[in-house]
Amino acid sequence: MNSIDLNIVDWTALNESQRQQALARPETLNDPKLFADVQAIIGRVRQQGDKALLHYNRTFDGVSLKELMVSEAEFAQAERDVPDDIKKALLQARQRITRWHSAGMAKEFSVKTAPGVRCGRIIRPIQRVGLYIPAGSAPLPSTVLMLGIPALLAQCPEVLICTPPQADGSVHPAILVAAKLCGITKVYKTGGAQAIAAMALGTESIGACAKIFGPGNAYVSVAKQLVQSLPGGPAIDMPAGPSEVLVIADAKANAGFVAADLLAQAEHGPDSQVVCLSTSAVKLKQVKRALDEQLKTLPRRAITAKALTHARLIKARSLREAMDISNRYAPEHLILAVDDAERLLDAVQAAGSVFIGAWASESLGDYCSGTNHTLPTNGYARAYSGVSVASFQLNISTQRVSPKGLKAIGPCAETLARCERLEAHARSVSIRLQALA
Repeated sequence: MNSIDLNIVDWTALNESQRQQALARPETLNDPKLFADVQAIIGRVRQQGDKALLHYNRTFDGVSLKELMVSEAEFAQAERDVPDDIKKALLQARQRITRWHSAGMAKEFSVKTAPGVRCGRIIRPIQRVGLYIPAGSAPLPSTVLMLGIPALLAQCPEVLICTPPQADGSVHPAILVAAKLCGITKVYKTGGAQAIAAMALGTESIGACAKIFGPGNAYVSVAKQLVQSLPGGPAIDMPAGPSEVLVIADAKANAGFVAADLLAQAEHGPDSQVVCLSTSAVKLKQVKRALDEQLKTLPRRAITAKALTHARLIKARSLREAMDISNRYAPEHLILAVDDAERLLDAVQAAGSVFIGAWASESLGDYCSGTNHTLPTNGYARAYSGVSVASFQLNISTQRVSPKGLKAIGPCAETLARCERLEAHARSVSIRLQALA
């Protein structure tokens, strides 16, 4: 590949249909065959349990296993195999992630809403949660921390991990070390749609989970969609699509920095999408040249180059227009590579995570700034937030009503119930009021 084939698009010159096309994401989850294949996998796991998981280990991973669960000996070996510098980095990341999540934890409360009426909220952990940790082209111990730490802070009684085995049948040691740092001891060697099915339905080895978390490929994403629609099926963290980043760069932005952030996101996979908005056509040309140069030396350049076929370079009339475009796109990651970036923060309406200023590399958020990297993609940032401790908790409302309270608010309930023609609702209040008469 000699040069990246990217055109600079002038947003102002586009009609509405062209604007929609300029912000269109790669279609990855609309293949009927993909859905049929995943449904077949789920059906086999439902019928055969562990036997199906071992079959798919042989079929998809080329690994023959007798046991799915990682043993204590394997955890101990992982501790020996992971270099000290990686252990140190994981510990540092854990500290920052814990600090950030702890600061944002919800609190129980109780408030008097009327004389004799007190309403509140109690918080309880989800009893069993499943974490999916990809390990295909690259292991993701960082995702273990991002999901395991808020689960730990939420005090979930049971947390388990499913992750694909390596060619030798082991789990990547960094994933196991990260799991241990989160207090997770149940790790299973199974990946893909079959792992999602196992956590949703339960097997002989893997307990059925109330909620499933974690990123993955198209098969994993579709499986999560399908299992959450099953009767009694689990909740999921959020709908998922390919990774994405949108950078807003002004004329003063460092083109090399911008290109590096775009490439960092593009190397996730061939269906990732990167977008750069700028008020300067010159800057966009500089970014394109920097992309060309930096791509040449990337180990994953083939994957990255394919992702860049979905990239967009868009000229905006103003930073205000650039923010409007960003909010319309609702990116997973938003980088404000502009002078005095803080002033744009108030204009952000839809984004998974925001990186403010030239020095806030998106990769820092992926690993160790402290924020969570499990974020809404595919435009879901309009309605979903990233994973937090609250994602692992149930907020349960409470109400305490005294006889005085019933007299105070009962007539209101009776009136509204009868407005809705729900007489039994009204009578459940009336019978109590009569008992007080």
